Amino acid sequence: MALQLIPLIKVLGPYLTTIATTAIPAFTAKPAAAKADPVQAQQISELQQAVTKNAQSLHTLAEQLQKVIALAEQASKEAERQITTYKLLVIGSALISVVAIVIAAYSLLS
Repeated sequence: MALQLIPLIKVLGPYLTTIATTAIPAFTAKPAAAKADPVQAQQISELQQAVTKNAQSLHTLAEQLQKVIALAEQASKEAERQITTYKLLVIGSALISVVAIVIAAYSLLS
């Protein structure tokens, strides 16, 4: 997987500084004048609450998904055990059938 990214990194390498210098100011703190706006402060607070709630929801969802995966693995192991049992039963019944055919053929010939 990492080998596939090497050509991409080589192509994007010269442009990374341009991208970084353009993008970093967008993520840095704004001047104090922009923070003084009460509507913007309220919106930021609401967004932070929404992000926190989404993170909690994702955490809960991840825990539930982990439980589902564990149950699926357990069901898979049980299914494998049943398949093994059925294979042994089929092999055993096939052997008994072959023995019965041999005995029947022997009794018909004698």
